[in-house]
Amino acid sequence: MKLKALIAQTERQLRAARLHYGHGTDNPRDEAAFIVLRGLGLPFDADLERDVDARRTDSLIRRRIEQRIPAAYLLREAWLDGVPFYVDRRVIVPRSHIAGLLAQRLRPWRRAPVRRVLDLCTGSGCLAILAARAYPRAKIDASDVSPAALAVARRNVRKHGLERRIRLVRSDLFARLQSERYDLILANPPYVTAAAMRRLPAEYRYEPGLALAAGRDGLDLVGRILADAPAHLAKDGLLVCEVGEGRKALECRFPNAPLVWPQDELFLLQ
Repeated sequence: MKLKALIAQTERQLRAARLHYGHGTDNPRDEAAFIVLRGLGLPFDADLERDVDARRTDSLIRRRIEQRIPAAYLLREAWLDGVPFYVDRRVIVPRSHIAGLLAQRLRPWRRAPVRRVLDLCTGSGCLAILAARAYPRAKIDASDVSPAALAVARRNVRKHGLERRIRLVRSDLFARLQSERYDLILANPPYVTAAAMRRLPAEYRYEPGLALAAGRDGLDLVGRILADAPAHLAKDGLLVCEVGEGRKALECRFPNAPLVWPQDELFLLQ
């Protein structure tokens, strides 16, 4: 079968199954291309007219449809800002809005040199790695409360050859970073409300609940980060924190906080 035909056939199967997307793709066409190309070990720019063995992707497609497993977990691979990461069920699938800001090196909000970075709730280590690429002279601390998540992060740090620049720390937010100060703090913490957790599609239930659930209003960890971050910011330091759909709740809880919102999903604090 031609590669183009296999992708089209897979798209039809996924569309008919009425799956939920959001783990690297947001539609059946892109999901089909991801599963087929990477399932066959092909690059994204592969020749669509080449002949391929359709049987090699049968199991992947069947599990995606029947078990609702996110494609990233099936393939043990996720991409963020064009960079590949190893993933499995110990971490959520990388999809942070912060990646887009790092691609622009936080301009115009941060113009001073960045020498020290902290990535809170690092999970797979994706933001720490993207920060290392954005700021080649920076040293990065990447922390998480989960030893399982840190094991995945360590694998990705090795994959990208950044062992000398990224230090992994097991810590409940700032607990083991008491005297440290940073030019840039990145945080993509759990922020899903209790009500939203009960309504999660099947695909999201494969992700670790520890990395998603954040109490009644989704601000259990965000509130702690906002309170403690100033003590860990260097002069002119910047906090970048993702909150998903929690902007309204955060502004209600902290009406006087001097927050800047580059997007509704994340705020900056300087």
